[in-house]
Amino acid sequence: MNDKVSALLNEQVNKEFYSAYLYLDMANFYTGKGLDGFANWYEIQAKEEQDHAMLMYQYLHNNGEKVTLEAIAKPDKVFGTLMDPLAAGLEHERYVTSLINTIYEAAQEAKDFRTTQFLDWFIKEQGEEEKNSMDLITKMELFGNDPRSLYLLNNELAARTYSAPSLVL
Repeated sequence: MNDKVSALLNEQVNKEFYSAYLYLDMANFYTGKGLDGFANWYEIQAKEEQDHAMLMYQYLHNNGEKVTLEAIAKPDKVFGTLMDPLAAGLEHERYVTSLINTIYEAAQEAKDFRTTQFLDWFIKEQGEEEKNSMDLITKMELFGNDPRSLYLLNNELAARTYSAPSLVL
């Protein structure tokens, strides 16, 4: 594997774990507000990010690469309104998309076709993540100011379940 591609994937493992921390922080915020459905949604987001990190971790190992785990930074966002974590989540997903795109571009430049194929799943996943974040913001804008509607939206988010990705490495 190309050294640059390996280094970028290694960095991304750590960034995915940071994403999990960030989403747990958002879940913690909503738990404090009594919105267990919103908390559930972000707890599942955290599990997804942990799985993304582990997929990259395993991919690196399967290709004979060393993985270096770094310290995970403490989330530094301060949330004041119910909309703040949603906006921060969308911003973060767009950032992660840019990181995945950078790795993909490096793999293409190195003619590392195995890694570009591996990253295809993440490219698609990031599109879904951004859309889910935008949809949640739209719902919150439409219903969040009405307590009954917020209650229904919270119940909808509480029903979200998680299934780990099945990606052949």
